[in-house]
Amino acid sequence: MAQYVYPAVFESEKDGGFSIFFPDLEGCYTCGDTIADGMNMANDALALMLYRFEKEGRDIPAPTPIESVRHKKNAFVTYIACDTLVYRKRHNNKAVKKTLSIPEWMDEAATAAGLNFSQTLQDALKEKLGAVTST
Repeated sequence: MAQYVYPAVFESEKDGGFSIFFPDLEGCYTCGDTIADGMNMANDALALMLYRFEKEGRDIPAPTPIESVRHKKNAFVTYIACDTLVYRKRHNNKAVKKTLSIPEWMDEAATAAGLNFSQTLQDALKEKLGAVTST
C-alpha cells in the first residue's frame, strides 16, 4: 500500500471529451468529459489498477519520466497521483468476522464497561497500522 505517481496521456476526442491511458500500465484506460472529470477518472483507474497489483502480489512497474512519454498532436501528458490505502478504505470496507481469544477477566471488565469489542479492535488496529484517519 503506497502513494504512486504515473504519467497519463490525455487524447482529445471529437466529441470534446478525453480518452486517457497510462503507458506504463497495460490495460489501464479511462475517459472524461472535461479535463477535471478526466483527472478524477484517471485517479480512480490508476488506484484500482495498482490496488489489484498489490492484492495479487504483482510487481508494480516504475513510472516512465514524463518527458519520455510520446503522444499524438491532439494529446498532452500529465502526472496522476493516487493512494491505494485511501482507495482500499473507500472501496474495500466489507466487514470480516474474526475469532479471537482474551482472558476471561478482560472480557468481564470490558463487558461491564460497555465497550464495543469490534470498534475497540478496529481503533487499536488503526493505531498500530498508523492508519488513523477521518475516513
